[in-house]
Amino acid sequence: MAVVNDFRDLVTWQKAMELVPLVYQQAKKLPRDEVHGLSAQIRRAAVSIPANIAEGHSRRHTKEFLQHLSIARGSSAELLTLLEIAVRLGLLQPEEIRLLQQRIIEIRRLTAGLMARLRVDGARVAS
Repeated sequence: MAVVNDFRDLVTWQKAMELVPLVYQQAKKLPRDEVHGLSAQIRRAAVSIPANIAEGHSRRHTKEFLQHLSIARGSSAELLTLLEIAVRLGLLQPEEIRLLQQRIIEIRRLTAGLMARLRVDGARVAS
């Protein structure tokens, strides 16, 4: 695996950053009484994905990077769940979140692939 000197060069991070404004657009559709509830949780989960990728890449050891990638994957699962909750509560329509779901699943695959490469190669992604 090639050494990546800047987290912004990671496709996983780039895709996660593209997801954030899309999630915020959907979160704005939630009722005002959800601003501090479900809407805030959805936004935090979305932001957590690229933030953890960036933070983990900036750590000194592969083990720490893997831990942060695992957290990012957890946040992506949380985001999928929160969006599904919004649909089940009738706050969002399934077709409104379909694209988000596809993008989140893609980010989860990319993150899992990066984790697998780090484990196999034992490589260190430079910070």
